[in-house]
Amino acid sequence: MIGIYGGTFDPVHYGHLRTALEVREKLALDTLRFVPCKKPVHRGEPAVTAEKRLELLQIAIADTPELTVDCCELEREGPSFMVDTLRHIRKEIGESRPLVLIVGMDAFLGLPSWSRWTELFELAHIAVMMRPGWQCDVPSELAEQISERIAGELAELSSADAGKVCFVEVTQLEISATEIRNLVRAGADSRYLLPDTVREMIIKENLYR
Repeated sequence: MIGIYGGTFDPVHYGHLRTALEVREKLALDTLRFVPCKKPVHRGEPAVTAEKRLELLQIAIADTPELTVDCCELEREGPSFMVDTLRHIRKEIGESRPLVLIVGMDAFLGLPSWSRWTELFELAHIAVMMRPGWQCDVPSELAEQISERIAGELAELSSADAGKVCFVEVTQLEISATEIRNLVRAGADSRYLLPDTVREMIIKENLYR
């Protein structure tokens, strides 16, 4: 199985990296691909260029071979819609290999605002990262879509190429890319919030100032 973890990663930090590692292990993914967004639809423009965000992400995972970077959104023109990304990856890997879209709980609850969101279930499973014991109210149109898709066992994901929804408990590190950017702008120390290699490049190249 291949996992897909999208985001702006502006910059990538331990909140992204630790949850990615845990989801990969718990779902027994062959690999997990970070997919940096070129032009986000639901938020403002990233603070640094796509090329710099990609470089920061690459150095962050350089020593973790099971985590990789997929540049397909950076190479595509226009807004970055996940449904287009999954279709692109489907063409690459074929129709039968299980594909898992990994999202946080906030993103999951907001799925009905995504472009052609119901098509996501035709292209991939959806794994929702959540805090232990988390409970929430699911919007009715989303609840209707997932009611018969919930995977009772995580192993169900490997027996089909797409269409299931599972919830994965992960360590929630309360780290915010916005807060990191604010620290850097203020000249404060961002140590222990992100990998040293990433922090050193931010300092060296005067990013987020």
